[in-house]
Amino acid sequence: MRKAEVRRNTKETQIVVKLNLDGKGKASIATGIGFLDHMLDQVARHGVFDLEIVAKGDLHIDAHHTVEDIGITLGQAFAKAVGDKKGVRRYGHAYVPLDEALSRAVVDLSGRPGMEFHIDFTRARIGEFDVDLVHEFFQGFINHAQVTLHVENLRGTNAHHQAETALKAFARALRMAVEPDPRVKDVPPTKGKL
Repeated sequence: MRKAEVRRNTKETQIVVKLNLDGKGKASIATGIGFLDHMLDQVARHGVFDLEIVAKGDLHIDAHHTVEDIGITLGQAFAKAVGDKKGVRRYGHAYVPLDEALSRAVVDLSGRPGMEFHIDFTRARIGEFDVDLVHEFFQGFINHAQVTLHVENLRGTNAHHQAETALKAFARALRMAVEPDPRVKDVPPTKGKL
């Protein structure tokens, strides 16, 4: 089983992430940020990962440090769980609709962090959640998971739907990328190392 547990303790946040890439989509999420809990639950379900996250952060200031550090910690757990990447598909992609919204995510387990983020949110907040933090979450994740991610909202007028389709597409793309490929026994690139 490809599993990892990572802890992050700073003056701003205390976070524990447990991840099983070969799970059943079970989630136990407690970040203190309701919308983020909802989105991370969707990542577990659509990635079919078992995911536990407990986070305490300086929410009296705002949610920025907590969201960013959860992205960092989840990225570290992902890198640890995926290991040497032998026998995986490496690339994944997904389109996800939700009513009027449609998002696409494409991921490469490249060993190099890179991101193209194209979501023009139709409003600045989803409830109390600042939509800028979606970018911060993804940036923290890709920097520490060492993956390339292209994520874009192709259409949508409801900011909640824009964010949700982006996170679901991200989860489904990751799911595809980490799936074992029975025809590949080693590491997928021509270099022999990711």
